[in-house]
This record gives sequence, structure tokens and C-alpha cells, in this order.
Amino acid sequence: MKIFEEIESEVQSYARSFPRVFNRALGEHIYDEDGNEYLDFLAGAGTLNYGHNNPLFKEKLLEYIASDGVTHSLDLHTKAKEGFLEAFNEKILKPRSMEYVMQFTGPTGANAVEAALKLARNITGRQHVISFTNGFHGVSLGALAATGNEHHRGAAGVMLNGTTIMPYDGYMGDQVDTTAYIDKLLSDSSSGVDHPAAVIVETVQGEGGINAASFEWLRNLEAVCRKHDMLLIVDDIQAGCGRTGSYFSFEQAGIKPDIITMSKSLGGYGLPFAVVLIKPELDHWKPGEHNGTFRGNNFAFVTAKAAIDHYWSDERFAADVQRKGQYVSTRLQAIVDTYGEGNFTTRGRGMFQGINCISGELAGEITRRCFKNGLIIETSGADDHVVKLLCPLTISDENLALGIDILEQAIKETCAGDTDIPEDDDYFEDVRKIA
Repeated sequence: MKIFEEIESEVQSYARSFPRVFNRALGEHIYDEDGNEYLDFLAGAGTLNYGHNNPLFKEKLLEYIASDGVTHSLDLHTKAKEGFLEAFNEKILKPRSMEYVMQFTGPTGANAVEAALKLARNITGRQHVISFTNGFHGVSLGALAATGNEHHRGAAGVMLNGTTIMPYDGYMGDQVDTTAYIDKLLSDSSSGVDHPAAVIVETVQGEGGINAASFEWLRNLEAVCRKHDMLLIVDDIQAGCGRTGSYFSFEQAGIKPDIITMSKSLGGYGLPFAVVLIKPELDHWKPGEHNGTFRGNNFAFVTAKAAIDHYWSDERFAADVQRKGQYVSTRLQAIVDTYGEGNFTTRGRGMFQGINCISGELAGEITRRCFKNGLIIETSGADDHVVKLLCPLTISDENLALGIDILEQAIKETCAGDTDIPEDDDYFEDVRKIA
């Protein structure tokens, strides 16, 4: 690991929590260079919904490469793009009676958010945007201005403006409907909140601590947007592509966003790929107004189409994700009931769930114990106080149970104050040095 210490920037983060050199991965497992096997409940921070090196996608990708398929094409039309667009339109949009056009942005979720915010401002002629407490939309300046986290905001180096951050569902307690608060502010010309171009929201806040908005709150938020002539942008970058049990995370709420951002698991194979879905009447772009050298990834088009064709041609995969999500809910609630004592609560929905440990120190100790026992799992939330389950949706029932067993054992040992952790290498010393 010497080369990483010598020339890699201090900005690295995940490598600090999991200081190994990984060299192979398949399905829900990842392996280090010493041959140690780990269950992966991090899964590329939600990029690997279909697991590592999914063999169905790999076959299609290798065929495409072997046939000298176009790799880089700017925004030229290619057969790979055509295949993806047809699959997405026929199997994702039409069955849901959704009519959108698709913009290919740069390959990151943050770039999709930047495009969505820019478009909303261009459409309405207004500059202001509403986002939410604990929201995370990326770390480029426009997306960062809509992000709540102080740690990330503090790295900007400039004033972040153009947004007002409002309280998310539950932020002010279960009895307070924060959409009514937003409505009140926007209805009062003396509130000091400028008329917004748009509202941007995650239906489940992944990096913010697995905060899940209720369907009623989302419907109320949509109503506020319509009342005040604002566009509704749903950031479905981490919560989408099946993570909550339906392809889009907002489906069960019955809302109809004006703009949707997608990335992460959209490409299926872990390849960088991001898009913005726009209602046709809002497609006000002029050619090249938002561009980039890597807008559209032909390899990702191939694997994204394979993911749609295999997993989303009918309802079976979604039903299986929902079944697994219910199992996760049952197991996590049982853990909280057993070891709770006011220290733990459950968060999230579908296969996008976590355990709120109240304390970041407690959550960190739990995840370190998990890693020593072969489970890679991260924390999230303002104080890294939520242990976040983000395993592949394709995980076997046996490995899903095993991963939660490891998590439960780590919680049990941590609550018991067990300090007898075998240190068969320098792992904990490495963590102390870089923490």
C-alpha cells in the first residue's frame, strides 16, 4: 500500500475505512489481494444494484468490445445509444405512462444535478432554488449550494448562493408538516424567500442519513410546487433504479416530477453514466448549452440496456426487491428491539435502509467490527451516525441474512463493551493513523 501513501491525495475517504488493496469482485463479494472475501454492503455507494461484474452484462459488454463497437462518440447517434433509448422508453417510461425526453450529461450525478438546476432557471427566468436539510446533491458548486452538509459546503472556498434550504420531512418532528411551512413562506411577500425556480428533493436521503419522506409529504410538496409555479426536481441518483422497490423511488407516492436526475446504478455495471429526464414541454435547451466531452458512455448504454431487458421487463425483480426489503425491515427492527435502549432506530424503505445509532462514534465502532468479520458497510448522516445497508439488490437470501447477522453481532459486541477484538494485522493501527 506504499504507493497510495506516497502519491494519492489526502482527499480519499472510503479507503480510510477499508484499508485493503482489492483486486477482484463478483456479485455481492469483493476480494483483497490476500484472498480475503468480504460481503459488500457498500456496493459503490449505490452504483452496483446488480452486483459486481454481473455475468449477464459482462457478456454483452465483451461482445460489444470484440465487435469494435463505438467507444467514444460525444453526443453522436450510435447503435448502442439507440438500443438503450428504445429499451428505456418501452420498458421503463411507457409502462408507467411517463413521457420524458432524455438529456445525456457528463457521467456523474453531480453533473446531472447541475444541468437540472440550470435548465429550471432558464425555463422560469428565476434564480432561486429550494433544497432540504440533510440533502446531498453533489460537490460541484451548483449542486453543493443545494447540499446541506457542512463538511462538504466548507470545502467550496466561495459563498454558495442561489438556494434556500428548507426542513425535510420529519426534521421538525413527526407532528410538523414542513410543506405547510414552505407554503406559508412562499405565500408571504415579506418572508424574505424569493420566488423559486424549482424545488430539488431526494425521496430518501442517502448521504443525509437514510431519511425517507412519507408519500403524503411528497404529494404535499408537489402540490406546493404547482400552487407556486415551481418546477419539481427529484434527485433519484441513489434512491432510483430499484433501490426502494420500484424503478423510480417516487412511484408509490404517485407524484409526477418535472425533471428527474439519474446516475449511479443506471449503467448497471458500475460504468459512469448520468441523465436528466425532462418533460417534453420543458426541453428549452439550445444546442450545446450544457455539454461535455463524456456525455454518454457507449459501454454503459450496452450494460444499461441489458439491465433493463433482464430485470425490468416485468414485475418479478421489483417484487423480489420488495420481499428482501421487508426482510431487512423485520431484521433491523428486531435488532433495535433487542439492543435499542434509546440508542438505535431504523431508517429508510425497500433495500435502502439503515440503523440510526445516535452517535457517530458508536456507528463507527460497529462498522469497524463488521469489517473485521468480513462485511464492508458504511455510515452516513451529518455525524456519520447511521449504519447504511446498501447491498446489491441481486444478493442471495443467504448472504443477505449473513450480512445482517454480522451487523447484529457487531452491535451486540459494541453494546457489551467488548474490546477483545483480534488484531491479526495492522488494520486498527492503520485506521488510527489516518482517522
